[in-house]
This record gives sequence, structure tokens and C-alpha cells, in this order.
Amino acid sequence: MNELEQIRSAIDTIDQEMVSLFEQRMNAVQQVIAYKKAHHFPILDTNREKEVLQKNSAYLKDSTLIPYYERWLKETMRIAKQYQKDLF
Repeated sequence: MNELEQIRSAIDTIDQEMVSLFEQRMNAVQQVIAYKKAHHFPILDTNREKEVLQKNSAYLKDSTLIPYYERWLKETMRIAKQYQKDLF
């Protein structure tokens, strides 16, 4: 296996882990949906979204990745909100 194939294999492994994490996250979203339904809360919570972005961006060791991570996380939250709407 050449160097490029090794790097791609590492990416494939990371992607597999991300699939598992995505499923875990969406399962947690289902729990949020159930809670919001039971307590008559709206789907959108902009304060929570801001908090998630700030808190999680701070975990990055490479600060040059912050704009890319924030864009990725915003898209992830957009998908989660759509999932909530679909199930709400």
C-alpha cells in the first residue's frame, strides 16, 4: 500500500467513526424532540446554537480550522433541525 492509499485508508476509518457519531447525535436529537414535544418547546433555540458553536470551536487545537469547523457544525445543526421538523 502506497502513502496515498494509507492516508485514504485513514480517512475511511475516520469516516466510519463519524457515521457512528452521527447516528449517536441523531438519536440524541430524537430525545430532544421528545422533550420539546412534552414541554411544548419550539424547535429553534438560537441561544443554544450559539453556545454549541462557541464551546465546540474552542476545542480545536488548530485555530485555522475554526471557520471550516463552524461551517460544518452549522450544517450539522441545520440537518438536525430539519430532522426535528420532520419528526415533530
